[in-house]
Amino acid sequence: MIYRHPEPMIYRQPGRTLGIDPGSQVTGFGVLEKEGNRIKHVCSNFVRLTSSPSPPLPLRLKQLHQALSQIIQEFRPTDLAVEKVFFAKNVHSALTLGHVRGVVLFTAVESGLEVFEYSPLEIKKAVTGYGRADKKQVQEMVKLLLGIPASQNQDISDALAAGICHLNWFYPLKDL
Repeated sequence: MIYRHPEPMIYRQPGRTLGIDPGSQVTGFGVLEKEGNRIKHVCSNFVRLTSSPSPPLPLRLKQLHQALSQIIQEFRPTDLAVEKVFFAKNVHSALTLGHVRGVVLFTAVESGLEVFEYSPLEIKKAVTGYGRADKKQVQEMVKLLLGIPASQNQDISDALAAGICHLNWFYPLKDL
């Protein structure tokens, strides 16, 4: 079930960002928008790319493309915020994650979104004020900043953190 803000917008609005946490099994997403100096949570969820039995990678990538296209069509973001590539534990994981990121980037560009990539350090610093924060600290700050339930999973939290980072960087605070 998607957790949505009660008043989703139906037009493409500057300051509306789709944050993505790409994963080979679960890809988290969150739609946020900037209203003045406030970041508003629109919706968030994840796309599960595996099932039992797990379909081949090309079919999972197609599933991700279709899901992201639907999300973009429904919520009309202008930007995509995603974490920059980092190393993986093994070559197979790195290659699979590269395929997933490729689908995410392609879907965004195909849909006319501007793509912005941020390092893990930049995202953590934007959300917690400390670039070496752990995942639990990031998850807690996302919850506090957006006023959303604590039940968000890590993939969703990371996607929302990327969106927060982008909105604070690209749409800075206005003079009060």
